Amino acid sequence: MRLVSRHYDGHLAACGLKTTQYSLLMTVAARGPLQQSELARILGLDASTLTRNLRPLADAGMLQVSRGEDGRSNQVRITRAGLQLRTLARRRWQQAQDAFDRAVGTERVAALHELIDTCQRLLVQDADEAAPGARRTA
Repeated sequence: MRLVSRHYDGHLAACGLKTTQYSLLMTVAARGPLQQSELARILGLDASTLTRNLRPLADAGMLQVSRGEDGRSNQVRITRAGLQLRTLARRRWQQAQDAFDRAVGTERVAALHELIDTCQRLLVQDADEAAPGARRTA
């Protein structure tokens, strides 16, 4: 998996992004302003990992992190500069995807996506069943 991440990171480097930051930017752009805790949940990141990945994007003016209306939580929104970067980053991501498809083969990539989706579904189901208070049948 690290080789795959490096492949995508290499293509995104021209934008100054890594894959996790790209996902952050795209998620906030697609869903609008989000509470930081909700963004972490959507991306499956813990709070410290999210903060570590948000900081460079906020420092570069791509995302704005501000106090939410309740005064206790932070809200994340994309800036105009972030929207412009998204356009370039999306192009670079597509180039990375096209190169990956050529190297691995579209049929294998489709099978890989199907396998990953199945694994995620099963792991979520397993985690839900193992959660405290979950109904157990014996």
